[in-house]
Amino acid sequence: MARRFIRRAAVAGVAAATLLTSAACGSGFDDDSAGDTQSSGPAALQIMIGSSGDAETKAVQEAAAGWASSSGNTATVTPAQDLVQQLGQALAGDAPPDVFYVDAGRFADYANVGALEPYGDRLADADDFYPSLRTAFTHDGKLYCAPKDFSTLALQVNTDLWAKGGLTDADIPTTWDQFTATARKLKAKGITPLTIGDTRDRIGAFLKQSGGWITSPDGKQATADSPENLQALQYVKSLLTEGLVRYPKQLDAGWSGEAFGKGQAAMTIEGNWIKGALQNDFPNIKYTVHPLPAGPKAKATLSFTNCWGIAAKSKYKEQAIKFVEAMTSVDQQMTFAKTFGVMPSRQAAREQYTQAYPADRAYIDGAEYAQGPVNAPKMDSVLADFDTGLQGLDRGDPKALLERVQKNTQAALGG
Repeated sequence: MARRFIRRAAVAGVAAATLLTSAACGSGFDDDSAGDTQSSGPAALQIMIGSSGDAETKAVQEAAAGWASSSGNTATVTPAQDLVQQLGQALAGDAPPDVFYVDAGRFADYANVGALEPYGDRLADADDFYPSLRTAFTHDGKLYCAPKDFSTLALQVNTDLWAKGGLTDADIPTTWDQFTATARKLKAKGITPLTIGDTRDRIGAFLKQSGGWITSPDGKQATADSPENLQALQYVKSLLTEGLVRYPKQLDAGWSGEAFGKGQAAMTIEGNWIKGALQNDFPNIKYTVHPLPAGPKAKATLSFTNCWGIAAKSKYKEQAIKFVEAMTSVDQQMTFAKTFGVMPSRQAAREQYTQAYPADRAYIDGAEYAQGPVNAPKMDSVLADFDTGLQGLDRGDPKALLERVQKNTQAALGG
């Protein structure tokens, strides 16, 4: 579903607890298993993916079959019903899949307990991955795994409602001040200006635009209780209380893409996955895509990505690396982009992508200034609590919320 990047923190926490408990009890993640590694000869790779649907499953299975045929190996691709839960349990056991999707929001937990093979810098052209994506999968100075693809947030504008509000292209906002002015014009015409998801996976963009974030760049320090973050949340609260922004539930919608597709708001902030959702569910809607308005400190957006993880316990590590190289080649990434709508993680594919999808330029341009998910372990419950606070931001105290997030983050990071 299009809301795939709104993580289920409770389920994720259960899986992480299983993984961390097993690590503490001596599951052997850090054991030297070199003696069990088969560096040459045929490999029987087991690959677990978290598929967005039939198109992605088929595309990955076909790509894996092609690699297996050309390399003399076998590769079995299994789409998980619940990747976070199944992968967490598998990594805590003795026979995890050799290769698997790892969400950036889960990466630090897996890397922290030694469940992942840190192979990233052994890849050919590893520097070609976007720097922000490399950062998302770097732990203790090591690039652990290859970014598979990515998505970013952008501003979608309903062109019919825009015209109904008497607006033109000159009114497309590029700053917070311009957004506020434009939103007031729309509201004066009886049009809800913007709908946005009520979690840090959307509102977090305002934190970065104000110059803040939840943790330090290395993920070691809590930085939630800062003047920059307070400015951001106070601004979002002002938009909510003035009626310039509505959460999807306030519009009787399951997510902001649905509210936008139904014409209940002139703008939304979503990722490029909204394209397929609107084509399927609201094919008649007309809209354009633009960069998010810049804040007082920076132009910023959020990115969402997975990497191709390789299990530290895999006995086929060398063959698994070759498999990942094949899956992240420019040609293969463009095939995936055409088949199920993702954006290539390699900068070398950027020109091909923008030529093929010129209307999506705002998404891929966002890679240059995107912030990935919090890259620190043991943060699930902290972030879930932050989301709860954001859901009541219109009537809450931003300062008190940030103080609570700061305290909880410090506790989670051991500070």
